[in-house]
Amino acid sequence: MNEIRAIEASQMKTEVDKFKVGDIVKVHFKIVEGKNERIQMYEGLVIAMKNSQVGKTFTVRKNSYGVGVERIFPIHSPRIAKVEVLRPGKVRRAKLYYIRDKIGKAAKIKELIIKKNPQAKKVLPGSLETPQG
Repeated sequence: MNEIRAIEASQMKTEVDKFKVGDIVKVHFKIVEGKNERIQMYEGLVIAMKNSQVGKTFTVRKNSYGVGVERIFPIHSPRIAKVEVLRPGKVRRAKLYYIRDKIGKAAKIKELIIKKNPQAKKVLPGSLETPQG
């Protein structure tokens, strides 16, 4: 059993990009055509994440010429160069399969707005407040 875990640990990526369900991502995927190798980008909405450890996968959905296209990517695959988060999403579900039935604006996900640090208070010139320190 320890041998299997050792093999799995060697195949896992050390740096995994941080993204979650509901994010709009751009996946940089290596394509091998004969002797040539190129990187193709696949941009869409992450609608599901499954499994754990080495077998962890995520599903990305995009609309291509009016047709919904889904693709499943393994996170720890050596063919994935990187996953770039374009827009973080605000969702309350672990799986967004209901998006398959939505059309147009109804298929949009709200954007997650990340607040800045409230302790970092900026002092305006000419104000009566003096900076502490």
